[in-house]
Amino acid sequence: MSIDLTKPEYYINRELSWLKFNLRVLREAGIRNLPLLERLRFVAISASNLDEFFMVRVAGLINRRESGIERPDIAGLSSTEQLEKIAVAAHGEMKLKYRYFFSLIRDLEQYAVHFRRVSDVTEAQREELEKYYREDVFPVLTPMAVDASRPFPFLANRSLNIAIELRTEKREQKIAFIQVPSVLPRFIRLTGEKGEQVFVFLEDLIMAHCHELFKGLSIVDMVPFRITRDSDLEVDEDETHDLMKEIEMSLKKRKRGSAVRLEINPTGEAFLKDFLMKNLELEKQDVYEVQGPLDLTFLFAFIGQPGMEQWCFAPYTPQQPAELPTYDNLFDQIKEHDILLHHPYESFDPVVKLVQDAAEDPRVLAIKQTLYRVSGNSPIVAALARAADNGKQVTALVELKARFDEENNIVWARRLERAGCHVIYGLVGLKTHSKITLVVRKEEEGIKRYVHLGTGNYNDKTAKLYTDFGLLTANDQFGQDASAFFNVLSGYSEPPVFHKLVMAPLGLRERMYELIDREIRHVREGKGGHIVAKMNSLIDQPMIQKYYEASQAGVRVDLIVRGICGLRPGIRGISENITVRSIIGRFLEHHRVYYFANAGEEELYLSSADMMHRNLSERVELMFPVERPAHIERIKEFLRLCLKDNVGAHVMLSNGTYRRAVSHGRTKISAQESMMKWAIAHAPKKKMPMEQRLKPVYRKE
Repeated sequence: MSIDLTKPEYYINRELSWLKFNLRVLREAGIRNLPLLERLRFVAISASNLDEFFMVRVAGLINRRESGIERPDIAGLSSTEQLEKIAVAAHGEMKLKYRYFFSLIRDLEQYAVHFRRVSDVTEAQREELEKYYREDVFPVLTPMAVDASRPFPFLANRSLNIAIELRTEKREQKIAFIQVPSVLPRFIRLTGEKGEQVFVFLEDLIMAHCHELFKGLSIVDMVPFRITRDSDLEVDEDETHDLMKEIEMSLKKRKRGSAVRLEINPTGEAFLKDFLMKNLELEKQDVYEVQGPLDLTFLFAFIGQPGMEQWCFAPYTPQQPAELPTYDNLFDQIKEHDILLHHPYESFDPVVKLVQDAAEDPRVLAIKQTLYRVSGNSPIVAALARAADNGKQVTALVELKARFDEENNIVWARRLERAGCHVIYGLVGLKTHSKITLVVRKEEEGIKRYVHLGTGNYNDKTAKLYTDFGLLTANDQFGQDASAFFNVLSGYSEPPVFHKLVMAPLGLRERMYELIDREIRHVREGKGGHIVAKMNSLIDQPMIQKYYEASQAGVRVDLIVRGICGLRPGIRGISENITVRSIIGRFLEHHRVYYFANAGEEELYLSSADMMHRNLSERVELMFPVERPAHIERIKEFLRLCLKDNVGAHVMLSNGTYRRAVSHGRTKISAQESMMKWAIAHAPKKKMPMEQRLKPVYRKE
C-alpha cells in the first residue's frame, strides 16, 4: 500500500523551523568554554536575525492574513495559526535572550567591565556624563509632542525611542516622544577610578535629563521602546520600464512600512504601552516587554571596541590555498589544473586577484561576472571598473533585489555603468543568485576561457566569516557553458544544452530528481545507495518527498542543514534512513554540497542553490560537478567530518526538536576547528607535488 507523502504531519512549518534555528544560535551563548564576548556575539546575532525575521517573514504572514489568504502550508498551518505559534516561540526566545545577556554581563564584572545606570556612577563620572550630554547629546535631541495639531509621528524602523507621559499644572495629560539619536554611540564609556571600564546607555542619560526638555510639565511615566516594521520590497517587474528606479521607490516605502512588533520596557503604568499599541495598530501578541536594554545588536559595536580582543576568539587568518603555491601567474596555474578553494579556511584573495589580474592583462578581452552581495568597498567592483577603463568588455549582472543589499547594489551598478561596464539586472521575475565569473583571454593557441564558480557571494568581507567552496577552472566545457549562461542572462538566447553546468529554474530540480532516483535504482539492484547533502535550507515539499522516497527504498540519506528544515527524520516507514544535523559555530556554514555514491562511481556537485522552492523555481542558480578525484576525496573527507562533529552539531529528532551532539567521553571533533588546522598545515611553504598538497589529514581527528 502506497503512503501519502503529502500529509502535513510529515513536515515542519518553515517559520517555526527558522525560529528553532535561531534558538540554536542563541544557545551558543550558554556554552561556557567559548570566549565570553563570543557568547555575547551569539546573543547579538540572534537579535539581528530576529529583527529580519519580523521585518520580512512575519510581515508577509500578516499581509496574507489581512488579505484573507489562509491556505495551509506544508505542515497544515494557516497564516493565523502560524502567527500565533510564532508569537509563543518568539516570546520565549526573547526571555531566554535576556537571561543570557544579564548572565554574561555579570560574568564581565569579574574583569572590571560594568554597565551602570546614571544614578549609580561616581560623582566624577556624573560630571563626565553631564559634559557629554551638554556638548554632544542635547544639540541633536528633538522632543516630539503629540496633540490635536501634532499627530502621532512617524517613528523609523528599528529606531530606539522614549515615550513620555506628562501632566500640566492643571493636570492635563500630554504625550511626547524623543528619538534616541542613532548618530551617537549607543553606550558611553566612562573613565574608571581603578582601571575598571564603566558603560552607560545613551537612553538612560537622555531619560535622566528629560525633565529639562519639558519645563513646566511634570513627568508621570517614561519608557524606551522600539518598533519593527514591514520591510519587504514590492516590485512589479512586469509593469516597470526601469527596474532600478522602481526599486529605489520601493526602498523609500520600506522605511514607512506598517509596524509588526513593539519592544518596550515594562513600567508600573499601562497607559503608554496601550497608547502605542493603539496608534501602531498592534495586538497584544505583537508586544514584547523586556526588562533590559532594547536592541541587543548594540553588542556588535561593544564587542568590536579596542581592548576587548582578550575575551574573543584568537584571530584566524585565512591561509594561502593548499593548491596555490603562489598567486603569481594565476592563469598558468589554473590552466595546469582545476583549483579547489575552501573559505574562510583558505583565503578569498585568489578570486579577487583573478579579477584584478584580468583587469590589467592586455591579453584579456572580456570579463563577465554575477554580483549578488558585495562588500561596502569591494575590490572586485573596483577591478571591474578598471577593466572597463582599460578597454575590456565588462559585463556585470548586479542583482538589485538582493534583500537588504538593494541600496548598496544600486550604488555599485551606477559606478560600473559610469566606468563603461555593461550592467544587466537579470531576468524579469527571477533573482540571479548564481556565483560565476568568466574571463576571456587571447593566448597563443587561441581564445582561452577561465571560470570561477562558487557556493558563496563575491564579498571579500563575508568570505572571512562564511564557509564556502569555490572552483577555478580552464576546462573548455566549463568555459563554453559559462559563455552560454551569460548569453541567456544578457540577451534573448534560447536556454542552451550545458556540458557541465546545471541551471535553475531550467533543469536543476529535474537533475536533482534524476540523481536521487538513480540512488533508488541502485538500491533496488542490490548495489546500495548513499546521499550526503549539505545546505542552508530544505523546505521545498517535492524535494523533501523525493528524499522520503529514497529513504523508503533503503537509500541512506545524511543531511547537513544549517537553518530551515521542513523534513522530519526517523519517521517509521517514511524517513527511517534519513539523518538531519545542523552545525553552528564560529563561522556561518554556507556551503551547498550534494554527494551521490552512484554504486561506486561517485558524483559530487557544488551549488549556489539551497533546496527551497524559490531557489529551484524562482531564481537563477547554478550547480556544477567536481571532477578531479583529489577534489572529490577532499570534499568527502570534509563531509565525513561534519557528520562526526560533536562540538557544534545539533541532531534533529523526529518531532522536529534538536539535541546537541555530545562526545560522551570520545574525542571532541569540531569540523570548523579541524578545517582551520588543516588549512594552516597545508598552506604552501614551498612548491610540492599536487597530490601531496591535497592529501587529507583531518580524518584522524
